[in-house]
Amino acid sequence: MINPQDLFAISSQKQFEKIALKVFRFQYENNIVYQEFCNFLNTDVTKVKSLQQIPFLPIQFFKSHHVVSTTHPIQETFTSSGTTSPITSSGGIKDDSVITSKHLVADISLYEQSYRTAFSQFYGNIEDYVVLALLPSYIERSGSSLIYMVKDLVELSKNEHSGFYLHNYDELILKLIELDNSGENVLLIGVTYALLDLIEKQNFQLKNTIIMETGGMKGKRKEIIREELHEVLCNGFGVSSIHSEYGMTELLSQAYSLGNGIFECPAWMQVLIRDTEDALTYVDNGKTGGVNVIDLANINSCSFIATQDLGKKQPNQRAGRQAGSFEILGRFDNSDIRGCNLMVM
Repeated sequence: MINPQDLFAISSQKQFEKIALKVFRFQYENNIVYQEFCNFLNTDVTKVKSLQQIPFLPIQFFKSHHVVSTTHPIQETFTSSGTTSPITSSGGIKDDSVITSKHLVADISLYEQSYRTAFSQFYGNIEDYVVLALLPSYIERSGSSLIYMVKDLVELSKNEHSGFYLHNYDELILKLIELDNSGENVLLIGVTYALLDLIEKQNFQLKNTIIMETGGMKGKRKEIIREELHEVLCNGFGVSSIHSEYGMTELLSQAYSLGNGIFECPAWMQVLIRDTEDALTYVDNGKTGGVNVIDLANINSCSFIATQDLGKKQPNQRAGRQAGSFEILGRFDNSDIRGCNLMVM
């Protein structure tokens, strides 16, 4: 048996690899979807001795299968905002139906411990912040893991000024200026397009506020490269850097960037960068490829996920980090994904 608390006590790369391999074997034995995928790749479980030998389940499986490694009752179901299906089940013809990922969470306390511990490691005590949330696309639907996390952080801050904003931008503008001028430590967490909407209404000069973008234009605006986006946001908010959160419906952990778009993982999460031409091999630091995520907090679903994001690993940004840092450069378009034949069962 794996003690979930061991996941949050990892302090070295050797310890991470040891627990990751243990989790791999556990999930192979207890997750039918993952087991079938590994068998499809002719994986000999007894010969898997390193992270690079572990099969990574394509993230699309969360749209078509129940990915679980436990028989315990499901406590929470997180869903994605949905994407348009590019083909019909018969192939080739575009279908406008919306397909959502579903993450079946059997132990919600693991998610809570994951994001609370990670936030503390990167930002300190949540009670030192006023947490303001501008997440309209997420709060307007049910099943968002991001809303679950931010709502909890708002409550944990124990500050009367913390809270969510929807389309009441004028009220948020007054609150931001008031709090920043009073010297409060403010954390504004916002979806990208909403942050851009906000600075179009008001140009700020904030001195005590962290701006954290969670990504996503959600069809509201044209996608732009990160450097351009962060330059616009820095100028609009009057800050020197933009923080970012990297998470998704299918994960129970988040990586954070404290500026410059370079992300770092908490100790129980790592990324590997796979070759875009061969999904089963990996590229060196500094080279672009597909992002594979190891999230050990996902013990009850799947901890080894091949995402549709493009990225590259970087040298460690801070001393004591065993996993290395990474950048997110964009997403595969459907025509760019290699090895898709092994991703469809």
